[in-house]
Amino acid sequence: MSTAIKEQARFDARLPREQKQLFEKAAFLGGYRNLTDFIIQTVQEKAKEIIQEKEQIIASERDSQIFFDAITNPKEPSKTLKDALDDYNAFVAKPK
Repeated sequence: MSTAIKEQARFDARLPREQKQLFEKAAFLGGYRNLTDFIIQTVQEKAKEIIQEKEQIIASERDSQIFFDAITNPKEPSKTLKDALDDYNAFVAKPK
């Protein structure tokens, strides 16, 4: 039986004492086990939020470009589309 070992990395940061005390208070009041858990969870949530927001913007910009290109450079209608228009015009032109 083998167990998978996750590769870990270390992150160190220097910050003013007042800022550390603020973070520790927030961690305590938020019910986190310790400052490290608070920072990791909070930063991870914020990272996911930023990535999702930016990916939506990128997708939206790409969609806008596709739409703009389709409007400014329309393709020639296909035979199927032309036939459908002919069928529609024939249907509408029928006397009642």
